[in-house]
Amino acid sequence: MAANSEDKTTQTSTENIREIPGVNFIRAQIRLDNDRGTYDGRVCTRFPPEPNGYLHLGHTKSVCLNFGVAAEFGGQCNLRFDDTNPTREETEYVDSIREDVRWLGGDWQDREFYASDYFEQLYAHAEELIKMGKAYVDDLSADDIRKYRGTLTEPGRESPWRDRGVEENLGLFRRMRAGEFPDGTRVLRAKIDMAASNLVMRDPTLYRIRHAGHHRTGNKWCIYPLYDYTHCLSDSLEGITHSLCTLEFVNNKELYDWVLDTLNVYHPRQYEFARLNVTCTILSKRKLIQLVEGGHVNGWNDPRMPTLCGLRRRGVPPGALREFCALVGMARVNSTVEYAMLEFCIREYLNGHTPRFMAVLDPIKVVIENYPEDRVEEFDMPLHPEDDSYGSRKVPFSRELWIERDDFRFVPPKKYYRLTLGSEVRLRYAYFITCREAIVDSDGKVTELRCVYDPQSRSGQSPDGRRVKGTIHWVSAVHANSAEIRLYDQLFTVKNPDNAPGGGTFLDNLNPNSLQTVRGWLEPALAALDPGARVQFERVGYFCKDRDSTPEKPVFNRTVTLRDTWAKMEKKDQNHE
Repeated sequence: MAANSEDKTTQTSTENIREIPGVNFIRAQIRLDNDRGTYDGRVCTRFPPEPNGYLHLGHTKSVCLNFGVAAEFGGQCNLRFDDTNPTREETEYVDSIREDVRWLGGDWQDREFYASDYFEQLYAHAEELIKMGKAYVDDLSADDIRKYRGTLTEPGRESPWRDRGVEENLGLFRRMRAGEFPDGTRVLRAKIDMAASNLVMRDPTLYRIRHAGHHRTGNKWCIYPLYDYTHCLSDSLEGITHSLCTLEFVNNKELYDWVLDTLNVYHPRQYEFARLNVTCTILSKRKLIQLVEGGHVNGWNDPRMPTLCGLRRRGVPPGALREFCALVGMARVNSTVEYAMLEFCIREYLNGHTPRFMAVLDPIKVVIENYPEDRVEEFDMPLHPEDDSYGSRKVPFSRELWIERDDFRFVPPKKYYRLTLGSEVRLRYAYFITCREAIVDSDGKVTELRCVYDPQSRSGQSPDGRRVKGTIHWVSAVHANSAEIRLYDQLFTVKNPDNAPGGGTFLDNLNPNSLQTVRGWLEPALAALDPGARVQFERVGYFCKDRDSTPEKPVFNRTVTLRDTWAKMEKKDQNHE
């Protein structure tokens, strides 16, 4: 039973990414190029992450777009690691990126590439630029290069080393490669126009010296190309047709074209789209590293993190993220999406793809006084109310049960159809019960409810036709398994975490209640689920069995809450009090 329900989840989560529905400007451009025969009908995209951190929610849109349009138009999408900064890159990140892209449904087959694959070719092209008089070795420091660049209203100044001869530049560049100079003493710059209106074109740096071991090439290189130079040539070498980038690369497009045109090599085209921004979330690798290294979260895969491994551990299915990206769509203007939209997509997807079970997270004991003490029944309950293919499971029923504390009130609010003194409710798939007495402790807290049941109402049906409005879930106290339940909430308390009062930082907006741990009671069938299995706890929310689970101590993470109108109503009533 449990294995079948998990198999459904696995089959869904490993589906390949398909097209992003709806016409958008990128798809329209590809269709136009195909109609014109621009690339002989080819479509080849790439997803080019830097292996300097874990992929996060913001990368989802690029993964879905690049692999999605390639699949839609019968093309290919490459996975290419932009590994040009050895001081920040690690094999750990490479492995995690592979896992995350596969999890989302990306299939690059045998086309896994690295910028470091092209270091010799990139170096040869750099020498070619020097020989053409289009690049020079500069002795200015990084600070001076910034000062000489000028501003949006003032042109830049030429470096004193800009007019070095070709042979001198070649000699210095080769000595840079040979490791003769310390870090920061020299760079190779393109020779373009220090008065260009686009600051990117004011003699941008192409190579810098960095004596650091590389995770793939070791100590072979001590000079490394910069992204703007590497990216366009990598696209060219791989035969990319449509280089899809986020909007921050709009200004860099001119340099992309300049390098390829100057070298007279195959020329893909760059197209920009709006990046994915979500409220209540930080999507900066630098800040995510601060969260991890500062101990504010329990690692990159903490379920509160917006990293894909964190979302996966929380129980978010890849299909829900693909639907989220489809709903957000493609645009050319940056905007921020409400976190509630992401939660909506997660709920909608999980509603159709998860089996149902019962769990009680804040228990009150119910004793059914007229139920035989030694009697145990089993009720056959469906695993999904709308999909018979999930099958069913057996749930034991006994004299003593656990129910949720919120399912009882001494003084109920209006339209409260759950348990009160003298009221009758339906136990989910079981019997009608009526509450006769509530036992409280010295602090006035309800510890036990004394009830009676109607033996004629088995499976929630009454032979006399009377109607009972309220239905509550339950678990048999003697058969229930204890579990650690981790109730995750948003990591930040405000929509824009970067806006901190009094000159503070995003860390000042951390939610102190982003994780609460409670002890819950679960129906026995949940013990058979494997770590990673996603379920709905009926009337409570969607949960995922955590990898920390053991047979003796199961652990479940809350993925997302249900849309509970009662919770809102009760909160409103409490505010009026």
